[in-house]
Amino acid sequence: MFDQKSIDDIANRLSNAIPPGLSTMKEDMEKNFHAILQGALGKLDLVTREEFEVQKAVLAKTRSKLEALEKTVADIEQQIVQQAETEESNQ
Repeated sequence: MFDQKSIDDIANRLSNAIPPGLSTMKEDMEKNFHAILQGALGKLDLVTREEFEVQKAVLAKTRSKLEALEKTVADIEQQIVQQAETEESNQ
């Protein structure tokens, strides 16, 4: 999420980009920029870097467990095939 300081900084940068001839409108435009940015960014479904990193770690752990389970299933399937082949050859 964007914090208030970040929004203020972006609004300030935008207002500083206003040509000198329009400097009388600078404060009003900065307030407008601030309101527009806050409204637009508030509508976005964003997560913090910390939340992203936590989910990234959860995904990596889940992927690792899934790979281990896939290997286990493959090993069990191989054992079943070998057992069936052994039983067929004994008959």
